[in-house]
Parts: sequence; C-alpha cells; structure tokens
Amino acid sequence: MSGPDPEAATATAEDTGSGGMLRLHYSAISDVGRVRKDNQDSGYAGPWLLTVCDGVGGAARGDIASGTAVQQLRRLDEQPPSGLTPDDLLGRVAGALHRAHDRIGELVDEDPALNGTSTTATVLVFDGTRAGIGHIGDSRAYLYRAGEISQLTHDHTFVQSLIDEGRITEPESRVHPHRNLILKALDGIHEAEPDLFLADLQPGDRLLLCSDGASGVLDDARLADVLSTGTPDYAAVELVRASLEAGSSDNVTCIVADVLDEAAAAGRAAALDELQPLLVGAAAELRRRPVKGARPAGIFRGHRSGDTGELEPVQAEIPDLPPDVHAIPSDPIDPETARYAPREPFRFFWLRRLMVALIAVGLVWMVAAGAWTWSQSQYYVGEQDGQVVIFRGVNTSLPGIDLSQPFATTNVELDRLPAFVAEGVRDGIAADDFADAEAIVDNLASEMSPAESLDRGSVDTGTRASAAQRVITWP
Repeated sequence: MSGPDPEAATATAEDTGSGGMLRLHYSAISDVGRVRKDNQDSGYAGPWLLTVCDGVGGAARGDIASGTAVQQLRRLDEQPPSGLTPDDLLGRVAGALHRAHDRIGELVDEDPALNGTSTTATVLVFDGTRAGIGHIGDSRAYLYRAGEISQLTHDHTFVQSLIDEGRITEPESRVHPHRNLILKALDGIHEAEPDLFLADLQPGDRLLLCSDGASGVLDDARLADVLSTGTPDYAAVELVRASLEAGSSDNVTCIVADVLDEAAAAGRAAALDELQPLLVGAAAELRRRPVKGARPAGIFRGHRSGDTGELEPVQAEIPDLPPDVHAIPSDPIDPETARYAPREPFRFFWLRRLMVALIAVGLVWMVAAGAWTWSQSQYYVGEQDGQVVIFRGVNTSLPGIDLSQPFATTNVELDRLPAFVAEGVRDGIAADDFADAEAIVDNLASEMSPAESLDRGSVDTGTRASAAQRVITWP
C-alpha cells in the first residue's frame, strides 16, 4: 500500500490483551458537499468503535440528531471485557442505540422546534476478533475482502423494499423519485428496531462505513476500486472526492478501517504512533459550542478546505466532566435555599408576576399565530376513511387544535397498497408542496394491486382552485 496521506488523521486500536487480537487502523472524513449549507452527518472512529449517523429533518435540525446520537454511541469506544459473549456484544450495541434514541426524544420534548428530527445510525463495535453491528436507516457498512466487496447492512428504505419484492432493480432505485424515503430511524418517538448481527473479521479485511452521500452515487464496483489501494487515509479522501465528482448532492461521510494482525501493524508502525479517536461532521461542531444552546452562525458547517475535497477531521477531545461534588443543588423547597433567596418588595411582587404572565401569554399567541400561518403552506399525504388524501398543514396536532385539514381527495384505496406502503401513508408522507404531494399520489397509485382498473390517483378533474373549494374544510 502507498504511504499515508498527510492531510488525513489516522489511529489504531492496539492489542492490550492476548497476542491473537487484531487491530484497527482507521480514518474518518466528513464533507458538507457542494449543495447543502449545513453538514447533518456525524461520524466517529476509535480503537473499538466505528459509527456513521446521517441526520434527517432539515429545518428540524438533523445535525443535532446525528451529533447527539454519536455523543451517546461513542461511549462504546472502550475495550470490551474478556469473555464477552456474542449476545453480550450485541446487547451493548442495542443498549447504546436505545440510549441515543431516548436522548433525541428528550431533546424534542425540551425544544418542540426539533420535532421531526431523526438520524440513521450504523454502528460497528470491535472486540479484537469480530464486530458487533447495529444498523437503522440507510447509512451503510461494507466489507472489502480478498478483492471482493459485500454490503453488510440492509437499507431501511422505501426503494429497498421494492428491490426486495423484485419490483425494481438496484440501478432503478438510484433514480427512483422516492429513493431518499427511509422507513426506520432514531427519532425518540417511534420504537427503535435496529438490525443487530455479528461479523467475523480477518487480517487484511477493509471496512467502510458511509452515509448515503457516498453510497447513493457510487456503485459497488467503484467502491471496490477505491478500497483496493492505498491507506485508510487515502481511501477515505478518495471516496469523498469520487462522491462529489459523481454529483452527490448530500453531505458525504466515510470511515475506512483496515483489520491488522501484529505483523501488519508492525509494518505500519511509523503511521500508527498517535492513538487518537476521530470525530467528524456535525458531532464535531456540536463539541465546539462554547455555551450550551449557543448557535453561532456557520457553526454547523462541515469540515472542508475547498471544493477539491482536501479534508481534515478533528481529534475527538470530548472530556466527560464530572459533576462538582462541592456544589450545593438549588432546591426551592429546601428551607436553607429559601432562606437565602433574594426577595422583592411585597408591593412589586404581584405586579411583576402579572407582567410576566401577560408577556408569556402574548408570546405564546404570537408563536401560535406564526405556526398556524406557516402550517397552511405545508402539505403531506395521509389517509382518511380508507382513501389516500392530500392534507394541508402539518402532520401533528396540539391539544384542542388540529394543525391539518383534508385538501384534496384521491381515488387511491389504502387496502390495495402493499402493507408497508399503507403503513407509511397512515403515518403521513411529507411533501415539499402541492405538486410534490400530487407526485407522491401518482407513485402510490402505481403501487395499487390490479384488483380492478382505476385511473391514477389524483385530485378531481378541473382547476386546482375548484378542487380546493370542494375539499378544503374550515374549522
């Protein structure tokens, strides 16, 4: 293999146990890409852990979801205890994924603006001889062995389900209008159901974990071609470069790791003298926040030093700060706390409370009015009385307030759709605008079983305005 690329950071997982253990020599790269404004991918590579998370949510801050997931998952980067059984190894992976899932849910509860955020997660935990893998979403893990590449994970996407049913081919899935629709993710709301499995590793294996910014534009042959040469540094940089040159419109994150025995590791001793975990993408930017909750402009941009793809990941120096054992918690019902709490003069006490209450009510009203106005420019495809319906508004509700209304009826019947597609419709499929919602309906119509001949799903004939008058209902 060629010498190390000085522009990329590397590290190894050294054997601290018996001589039969293997080591990982890895590199991690994340690029914001040439289209996106923010990097919503996150990645982590350490001696015992490789993981890629691709945030989903757009305005709902997918970067926070992926960064939060990686912050939870990175706790797996420690040497597993001796005698760990396969079930124990997979249990550690599953536990970490569920903790990440729960933490995202907590953030959504704390900040409703994050509602709708989620992230994929592909996790590989190394124990010295094998890998415990957890996977949810459409990020991927590959194994390159003896000149052959194989995909270890299975996408949880709409198009993958069509491939599994033999309805479309892999090349067709790359241009399918709904190729980006994922069916599973960590969102803190729906039950997390990751795939969990083991992979035995051999010296000479090369592992690749990547977001769909790479796998969506590079086929297996191209991936294998890049993985066949060079160090992990070289391969990771070239994969990102190749993805951008192939027209990727997404963030691109790649982690490449070589599996080494002691002899191979000794041959790379010069390149393996620094044992630093690597943190890239949104997770690295979240780490750099000087104050919790602060969001300086541009802070979530990915790491790139130009459109040529010459990238430099950052070191994952994320200290776990212990709580101050000398601090006294503030408890409002603690007599000592109340005793020393400063108090306002009594004559101003109720006036201040009244003003605060009025301001709070005014702010709530303004936010509610703004949210309602914004919601009426949103559309999604859902179900009503067994039929597919285009709704105007957002696919959620507040106590006593319905934030969406049927906007256009269709003749697409839910019970004539495949079960997994029907379930997606029941959950609601977001659309960019009304035209996109119509396109989704057209696609659903093509999925109906041919029990009887019906026209494609669409709004009633006539102008859009007249159709709207027939189907819009007002409170």
